[in-house]
Amino acid sequence: QVRLVESGGGSVQPGGSLTLSCEFSGSTDGTACMGWFRQAPGKEREGVASIEPQERTNYGNDVKGRFQIYRDRARKTLDLQMNSLKPEDTGMYYCAAVQGPLCSGGLLLAFGKADYWGQGTQVTVSS
Repeated sequence: QVRLVESGGGSVQPGGSLTLSCEFSGSTDGTACMGWFRQAPGKEREGVASIEPQERTNYGNDVKGRFQIYRDRARKTLDLQMNSLKPEDTGMYYCAAVQGPLCSGGLLLAFGKADYWGQGTQVTVSS
């Protein structure tokens, strides 16, 4: 069984930075692919970034060059470093994991079909 717990959300001004963290438990196969998703009020959930078993990363077009996803298997954390934040980055951010051993970070990002989800952490970008 995999458990995901997000933290690090908050309020920040445009242009600022924030780091989200997802603490995960469970087997390596249980967290083969992982990703971050977000959902703004009135909008559908969208993929932000994902990471594959060999640590290959994928990013949504809106965040490329600004966000970075990083997984530390020793600490069992999945971080999302967010820079140059914009008001449109506002939303609830969720951590997700896909059971392995085979999985695709690209498909996870595109379709959001994960086996496990966290409860989310709110990010608000506003002046």
